[in-house]
Amino acid sequence: MSADHSFVAEAMKQAVPWVKTTGIEFVEVGGDRVVAELPDREELRNHVGGPHAAVVFGVAETASGAVVMAAFAPHLDRATPLVVRSEIAYRKLALGVLRAEAVLGRPAADVVAELGGGTRPEFPVHVTITNAEGVTTGEVTVVWTLRPNR
Repeated sequence: MSADHSFVAEAMKQAVPWVKTTGIEFVEVGGDRVVAELPDREELRNHVGGPHAAVVFGVAETASGAVVMAAFAPHLDRATPLVVRSEIAYRKLALGVLRAEAVLGRPAADVVAELGGGTRPEFPVHVTITNAEGVTTGEVTVVWTLRPNR
């Protein structure tokens, strides 16, 4: 039996107002994988007609945050997820609707075990950004930590 992650989309919209502002939608949500979509809106575009680089990064980071929420929701009463660092590679001009697929880079159980052992775990989330035709336009790695609540 798999866990219910249906709460994640609404929780992200409540916790991160930017998600509502940009119109990001969560089309798939699982415990180790999330797919988010960013609509093609003129006010989000840059000088060459694609989404602004900051917006491209934003949908990727948002998808990574959603997978963190899904994976670690039962533990968020004792730890706060925070971004440690990130890296993005813009591969191709992104046009149209963007899709960001975020995948947890370590088993959640390993991360939780580290947290339980008294260390502050770090773990990557790998995100592939594709356009409406499924062509990869960017790749992002966001490294997260779970900071123990005091």
